Parts: sequence; structure tokens; C-alpha cells
Amino acid sequence: MGPVGLPQTLAFDKVRDEGCTGFMLLACPDCAAQMPETAAFCPGCGRAMLTPPQAQGKAGIFAENVAGAIAYITFIPAILFLVLEPYKRNRFLRFHSVQCLLMWGVGIIVALALRVTSLLLFLIPLAGPLFVLLTSVIFALAAVLLWLVLVVKALQGEMFKLPWLGDFAARHAGEL
Repeated sequence: MGPVGLPQTLAFDKVRDEGCTGFMLLACPDCAAQMPETAAFCPGCGRAMLTPPQAQGKAGIFAENVAGAIAYITFIPAILFLVLEPYKRNRFLRFHSVQCLLMWGVGIIVALALRVTSLLLFLIPLAGPLFVLLTSVIFALAAVLLWLVLVVKALQGEMFKLPWLGDFAARHAGEL
């Protein structure tokens, strides 16, 4: 129950604006701040109001979200989803497959750059190998964490975009 024994309103209730504007307002589910129906973020707490597109159907023998997560296992399922017939027509799978391949490409470039840098840093007697080990561990942990986030977001049915790579993947996923 709300204040003074009144029932609480449901999240995202639409109420007519009291002024002369004539448009509908939304109530934030977190802080109950009023905002226009087209608001992307709550002006009171900053919560995102627009929900991203979600995976809803099936693609071949898999549910879309499961196939999206499978695309991140290695680059092989990602390539297969881009060339095999029932999967290559699914925008959600194309997005995750392209983003996976781009992530692999960036990972290989970063690994090569770390390898070249490590060859130079090994020339420094004590601090060089220690710095190489520290940087390698940090980049490996970051890569595993990023991979886990992408798999979980795909399982949740979200088209989670990585900076720069996600925009390219979304453009490519829109093409057929």
C-alpha cells in the first residue's frame, strides 16, 4: 500500500498531463518521477526507460538467445551461423556472430601487440618480465570477463553492443 492507505500505481503508468500539453506522461518504476512518453532516461534517477530489442523466437533448432550465446564459444559457431541457411537470416544471430568475429580479431591484434611489447620489455632486467606478466594477466582476465558478459547478455536475449565493434556488427546484422 502507498501513502495514506492508497494502492501503489503500477510501473510505467500513463497519466494525462494536468497542463494544456495533451500528451501522456510515464512514471518511473524506481523513483516515480513523471516524464514524457518518449523519454530515454528518467530525469530523477537516470534509469533507462527504453528497453532494447529482445530475442524472442527460434533459429533453426536453437532458441535465439541460446544460439547467440553459442556464437561466442569460439569463432567456429559464429562463422557457421553466418553461412548456414536458417541461421544467417536471423538478425539477432548475425549481430552476435559478427561481434564475436570482430572481438576475436581485436583479441589477436592485442595479443600480437603484447607479444612485441614483451620482447622489448624482457630486455629490462627485473621490472621488464614482471611488467609483462602483470599486463598479460590483466588483459587475460579482462578478455575472460568480457567474454562472460557477452555470453550472459546473449542468453538474456539482449543485443549488447561493444563500443565501436557493436555498431559495425549492428550495421552488418541489418543487411541481408
